[in-house]
Amino acid sequence: MPASVPPPATASAAPPDPAVNERMLVEIWSDLVCPWCYLGKRRLERALEGFEHADRVDVVWRSFELEPDAPKVAESRRTLLLSRYGMTAEQAAERDAQMTALAEAEGLEYRPDLAQLGNTFDAHRVLHAARAAGVQGQAKERLLRGYFTEGRKLTDADTLVELAADAGLDPDAARAALADDGLADEVRGDEREAAAIGITGVPFFVLNRRYAVSGAQSSDILLQALQRTWAETIEGAAPPAS
Repeated sequence: MPASVPPPATASAAPPDPAVNERMLVEIWSDLVCPWCYLGKRRLERALEGFEHADRVDVVWRSFELEPDAPKVAESRRTLLLSRYGMTAEQAAERDAQMTALAEAEGLEYRPDLAQLGNTFDAHRVLHAARAAGVQGQAKERLLRGYFTEGRKLTDADTLVELAADAGLDPDAARAALADDGLADEVRGDEREAAAIGITGVPFFVLNRRYAVSGAQSSDILLQALQRTWAETIEGAAPPAS
């Protein structure tokens, strides 16, 4: 079940009180090169399919960099696993096979052999621009698919603009986002908020600023979290005695 969390400290672009208009806010801190984050996204979507109030749920993707010091030029993910994390080739292959199987079970195609790891800060800036344009969910999906399925380099400006345009963001707005200090501040604001909440791993779901679910939990657990949060924060039901 979801754990109670204190309200995050002053969010960047802090949302209004969702209970005022009987809508539920779901915020997810995640990174774009995190395989568990793609799994978590798909599992949340499946949970929402079974949630009767899904049309009154607002999903916001928050920024979190697993490797904030990652190089600006992408490198082979397999090479980094072997050099930076000291894995053997066999260990890396086993890890990749496990994640590929988990992804397949959710209808996702992972191609770890194509993945190029690098700094994701600019990609997060593009996601903030996409949010302002009302296409953040589409942009999140396109960037994740570009990285995990197509082996696209999320450190490359032209690639980010192309993928964001595929998702419906104006290409000029996407390119401007890459040099927008205001959007950079929004990314850092998300990351400061993550630290204030105590987030150390992603994906991390915060529901109506009341409950948190850590990790790529099953769609059933996420559905339970949605139902409980709705009952307590929108309908005003008392929490269970336990």
